[in-house]
Amino acid sequence: MRMIGLMTSAFLLAPGIAVACPDISLDGAGMSYTATELYSPKTFAVIAGGNENLDNCKIRTPTGDVPTGYVATAPDFELWFESNGQYDLEFRIDSECDSVLLINTAAGNFYFDDDDNGNLDAKIRLRAPSQGLYDIWIGTLGSATCDAQLTIESF
Repeated sequence: MRMIGLMTSAFLLAPGIAVACPDISLDGAGMSYTATELYSPKTFAVIAGGNENLDNCKIRTPTGDVPTGYVATAPDFELWFESNGQYDLEFRIDSECDSVLLINTAAGNFYFDDDDNGNLDAKIRLRAPSQGLYDIWIGTLGSATCDAQLTIESF
């Protein structure tokens, strides 16, 4: 009985297991564009993936999607977007693996995609996007990383 009590006490006093997730308070590589400037697509090289397993996070999207895959804690990119209300905003990935895309919009909503760009690559298109800061994570469905390109374009 004494041994069980000691084990229980040790367990209760042990520090909790920390679960790290994407952190919108951290900085990514910064960029700033207007909707008009993004009418010509902009492409950026990135290493897709990270150590954070989205399955352990409590992220929900407005559409009810539950993100899965692996991303870094800090966003890969931060986009300051100046909207004119006339264009949609699209983010798409071209990669050498099964990529995932996670975006926290200026309105504070998370959006997630796995394969909408074809070839196991991700794409998110936002209609009437808000002006402000967008945090962008480029991840992988599995735990391995790979070379990828993020393209941002308005339509």
